[in-house]
Amino acid sequence: MVKVMIKSRHTSANERIIEPMIALARCSQQDRIIVAGSKAIELMSALQRRGYLRASATANCGHPARQYNVAFVDWRQRTLQALEATLDWLVDYLSPAGVLVIWVDPQKPVANQNLREALQKHGFRVEAGTVHEYGSAISARRFELNPISKAA
Repeated sequence: MVKVMIKSRHTSANERIIEPMIALARCSQQDRIIVAGSKAIELMSALQRRGYLRASATANCGHPARQYNVAFVDWRQRTLQALEATLDWLVDYLSPAGVLVIWVDPQKPVANQNLREALQKHGFRVEAGTVHEYGSAISARRFELNPISKAA
């Protein structure tokens, strides 16, 4: 009698949120990605396992020089007030054309509106979002600060 062992792959919460975040950011494996939040190291590792080798956690991202194309923020089980403080310094790492993706716990519509308002206050406009049973995410980009005037 031959016994066959089948390995089941348990999908962690970090693994479940990374694919929707990548999809919202529409990023490539060549993009520089900064990851913030309490699970930043784990998310950075998940990205690197998928071939996003230029991903860095905020713990090892260097000095802010607008050098990142994408910022992933894992904001599960954290407050909006704490997010605003994080955005104050995180935006200096993100390039002017960069995209910010924030993952939050499932929340009430008023909390989503507050999140959108916080992003607008920091110079971002929401582009897209996704909702899952274990949370939701939104992507945002900076407002155009100096629009190029069109020639007549």
